[in-house]
Amino acid sequence: MDFYYLLVSAPCRSILMLAKALGIELNRKELFLAKGEHLTPEFLKINPQHTIPTLVDNGFSIWESRVILIYLAEKYGKDDSLYPKCPQKRALVNQRLFFDLNLYSCFAEYYYPIARDKQPPVPESLTKLQGQLEFLNTFLEGQTYVANNSLSIADFTLLASVASFEATGIDLSKYPNIIRWYQHCNKTLPGADENKEGSALFSKYWD
Repeated sequence: MDFYYLLVSAPCRSILMLAKALGIELNRKELFLAKGEHLTPEFLKINPQHTIPTLVDNGFSIWESRVILIYLAEKYGKDDSLYPKCPQKRALVNQRLFFDLNLYSCFAEYYYPIARDKQPPVPESLTKLQGQLEFLNTFLEGQTYVANNSLSIADFTLLASVASFEATGIDLSKYPNIIRWYQHCNKTLPGADENKEGSALFSKYWD
């Protein structure tokens, strides 16, 4: 199974962690965007949108990290614990997956102009991100995990996102539920150490 990725990418790291949890061996293929390796004719045949992460499973190409998480959990999970078949439980996991998409977009809106374009911080963008973190903190009230109080694929994608936030200096101290969940996942999720390594690299990506 070929996996096109960069370790600095939070979406890519979520897939790496889930693959370890499922016992899947990935044939890792680093794709350096700065060198235009995602724009080669060969890769465009695999993924016309030329994005990472991209997974190729026995000739079947799929991209968008949260879709890959669902695909791997459904195809290779030993049971449905990480992506429940129960419609209500699955809906909650899906909500958290979509929430992570919005959460990370808010982070990118705030952080990318600072790191990539050397622009001054925009307070309104930080406030928007903090509002989303408040939601996550609320989701985790009295919960060990982000959905249904059991480990799911939503924890993998959110852990990768929050690791990048922490590495880039986002203050998490006012979100005690996030901190508790984050520490627990870092101790228990397969691949959490590599996730931390990748997030540290991300914080220096534009230096």
